[in-house]
Amino acid sequence: MRESIVSLTEFKSSASQQIRTLKDHAEPLVLTQNGRATAVVEDYAQYQRQQKSLALLRLMVQGENDIQHGRLTPQSKVFDHLKKRLNAEKEND
Repeated sequence: MRESIVSLTEFKSSASQQIRTLKDHAEPLVLTQNGRATAVVEDYAQYQRQQKSLALLRLMVQGENDIQHGRLTPQSKVFDHLKKRLNAEKEND
């Protein structure tokens, strides 16, 4: 993924154009202040995709950790539990 680097002053003077460019090119914009990177601006759709990917990775790590520590439930037990819950909900309707 490429990124563009722009000073905060330049971003302030052309924010609308910079935002349009973000949407068109889907690459983050690194803002600098006094020559140092201080913030990143990115398209909201890209941000959402990134957040979903991070959440999925966290779940995978948690799953691996559960496996390593023996925190497992047999598939048959899970399905039996789900069937009981579904049947209970049907009875309540």
